[in-house]
Amino acid sequence: MTRKFEITDAVGGAAFTVRVVTRATATEVVGLQDDGSLKVRLQASPAGDPRANAELIGFLAELLGVSPDRIEIVAGQNGRDKLVSVEGVSTDVVEEKLGRYDSE
Repeated sequence: MTRKFEITDAVGGAAFTVRVVTRATATEVVGLQDDGSLKVRLQASPAGDPRANAELIGFLAELLGVSPDRIEIVAGQNGRDKLVSVEGVSTDVVEEKLGRYDSE
């Protein structure tokens, strides 16, 4: 099943879902899940740990070229599936920078 990476407009920015896998040897984007979530491997563990959330925010900030304080995990802080909001960034920018992982 192929689904398009879906990003929704949020007030003043964009929001998208992320599925994290912890205890990885490197922090990296794996690709897109069938449900459209961005799958990210993190070195920190477990997924709901504040260090893992900070690692995810820092990594996404680097990929998107924004300050980490413009990214917030708005849902799923304690789990593997998270809803991430990026303030001041359009859905087009997120699609351009993260949508390329659709083919992996």
